[in-house]
Amino acid sequence: MKKRVMCVFGTRPEGVKLAPVVHAIKQSKHLEAIVTLTAQHREMLDQMLAWFSIKPDHDLDLMRPRQTLAELTARVLTAMDKLLLKTQPDLLVVQGDTATVMTASLAAFYHKIPVGHVEAGLRTNDRYNPFPEEMARRQTSRIASLHFAPTKLAVQNLASEGITENVILTGNTVIDAVLDTANRLKPKDIDHKLFGKINFEKYRVLLVTAHRRENWGAGIADIAEALRRITDQFPDTQVLYPIHKNPVVRETVEPIFAGHDRLILVEPLDYVPFVYAMQKSFLILTDSGGVQEEAPTLKKPVLVMRTNTERPEAVETGAAKLIGINQDNIVIETVKLLSDKKEYERMISTVNPYGDGHAAERIVQAIEEYLLVKQPSVLSV
Repeated sequence: MKKRVMCVFGTRPEGVKLAPVVHAIKQSKHLEAIVTLTAQHREMLDQMLAWFSIKPDHDLDLMRPRQTLAELTARVLTAMDKLLLKTQPDLLVVQGDTATVMTASLAAFYHKIPVGHVEAGLRTNDRYNPFPEEMARRQTSRIASLHFAPTKLAVQNLASEGITENVILTGNTVIDAVLDTANRLKPKDIDHKLFGKINFEKYRVLLVTAHRRENWGAGIADIAEALRRITDQFPDTQVLYPIHKNPVVRETVEPIFAGHDRLILVEPLDYVPFVYAMQKSFLILTDSGGVQEEAPTLKKPVLVMRTNTERPEAVETGAAKLIGINQDNIVIETVKLLSDKKEYERMISTVNPYGDGHAAERIVQAIEEYLLVKQPSVLSV
C-alpha cells in the first residue's frame, strides 16, 4: 500500500514551490499525493494551480477580507485539525514560512503526524523582519521531522540551532518550477492586456514587487516615491508594478503613481505572465523572497528592497543586491544599473546559487526513504 503524503499550501509562492514536489510524488511507485489548500491567497493560487495542472483534494477556502494573523491562524488550526483527524496521512509536507506552514505543522504535531519542511533553514536572525515569516519558519523547524534545505547555508543555520537529524540538502524547488515554466511558455499563453500600457520593446521595464507587511506605510511610500523619481530621470524606462490586492498597499501606492504615464499599476499577475514579465524586464526590484531566487535563474539583476534577507546567497555571489527601503538609496542603486553597463553585465553573469532544477526529485527520494526505512540518506546538490 502506498504511503499517503499530504501537501498543504495556501499562497501562490507555496504552490509554485510545492508543484514540482506534488508531481514528483505522483510519479513515485511508493507514495500517494494528497493536495490540500488553505487558500491564504485565493485568486493567485487558483491561477498557479491551473498552469501546473494540480487539482486539490481538499480546499479549506479560509481567506477572509482584512482578517488578522490571529484569525487566520485560528481558522487554519481548526480546519486542519478536523481534516487530519479524518484523513490521517503518513506525512504532511509544507513549504516556506507562512501562517499556513506554521499552523498546519502544529496541527500535524497534535496528531503525531511527521512533517516535512521544504525550504527549511532560511534565517535573518531578526524575529520581526520579515514579519511574521521569520518566526513561522523557526517554529516549523522545531516541529518538522524532515528538513529539506535549499542551500549549504540553510543546512548551517539549522545546525547552529541544534537541528542536524534528517536534514537533506536538495536545492530549491523554485528553480524546478521556473525552468519548467520558461521551457513550456509560448506566446499564446500570454494575454498582453494584463500588462496595461507596458511596452517591453520600446522601454527598459523595471519590474517591481513590494507588499511585505514590515514595509507597509512609510516603507511602501518611500519605494513608490523612489520609482517616480527614477522614471522621471530616465525617459526610456517604464515601471511595471503588479500591485498586491491588500488595500493597505494600494492606498499607499496609487496616489503617488497617479498622473504618470510610465508608472503602470496592474492587477496581480498569474505565475505564467509574471515569469514572462521577468524574462522581458530590464531589472527587478522586490521585497519578495522567491523573486530573489527566480531572477538569477532568468539572468536578471535583482535589487532587494529590504533591510535584511534570509536568502543571502545571491547577494554573496553578486546576482542580487540588498538596498534597503530608503528612498534615496533605492534611487542611487537603480540609477547605477540603468547607467553602468559593466555593473549590469557583472550581475547577470553570476552563477545561480539555488540549485539545478532537480530539488523535487531529491525531496521525494528522501520522503520514500524516511517512510519506508526511516533513515533518509544525506543528499547533495
